[in-house]
Amino acid sequence: MGLLGLVVIFGSVYTVEEGHIGIVKRFNEAKSQVNPGLHFKVPFVDSVESIEVRTRKNEEKMSSSTKEQMPVTVHVSVNWTVDKSSALDLFRQYGGLTQFEQRILDPRFRSATKDVIPRFEAEQLIQDRATSIQLIENNLIEEMKSFPVVVDNIQIENIILPPKYIQSIETKQTEKNLAAAEEHKLERQRLEALREVNTADAKAQGIVKVAEAEANAIRLKGEAEAAAIAAKAKALKDNPLIVTLTEAQNWNGQLPQTVLGESGMPILDLRNKQN
Repeated sequence: MGLLGLVVIFGSVYTVEEGHIGIVKRFNEAKSQVNPGLHFKVPFVDSVESIEVRTRKNEEKMSSSTKEQMPVTVHVSVNWTVDKSSALDLFRQYGGLTQFEQRILDPRFRSATKDVIPRFEAEQLIQDRATSIQLIENNLIEEMKSFPVVVDNIQIENIILPPKYIQSIETKQTEKNLAAAEEHKLERQRLEALREVNTADAKAQGIVKVAEAEANAIRLKGEAEAAAIAAKAKALKDNPLIVTLTEAQNWNGQLPQTVLGESGMPILDLRNKQN
């Protein structure tokens, strides 16, 4: 009796790990779901299976062709999660995650990928993975919207193309890089030449400014002198006595020795004659 009691006690207790949902079955019929932790069940009547509700990763490696009919092998992966609140429904319909993946998820994932790859040329597929990934993801989300799962994200892990084509792409990229480097060099030379031209222009403009300033200074000085002369002439014209006054102020007290007439001949010699 003691042994039977222990079996009954231990058979009535079970735990569900974190990241899982427990599916309680009674006589193999799914009845309810329970969250992680310690739980009790009816011994010999109830059984429990776990469904992982953490993010899962499924991978596919498949052959396809590009837009230009280039053979290609792509290695893609999808991260997805079971909706916790719908774990019981998923178990009832598919009997567990393995059956769900084999019957529902994986075929649709392959279909979504093979629908997108032929839309891209090989070079574009390599250089613009983000666009192709987004299209695959959109296709799969649309396909899976009626199922109790969430498509988290998709990745293209690897793209395998014929070696000769890969070599041609690398050569083309190298040529592009060289062309870009040469263009950068020419642009730098152009900018340096432009800088030298601007410097020369600035110097020339500086010389012009200095010359203009000197010319203005000379002009202003000339205008000032001309104005002074004109003012002086006008003053003399308007005041004839100023001439007489100026002569008187500058007279040294001696009379002129010779006075000339209109004929240019002396008419009066005022010098003292000495015998």
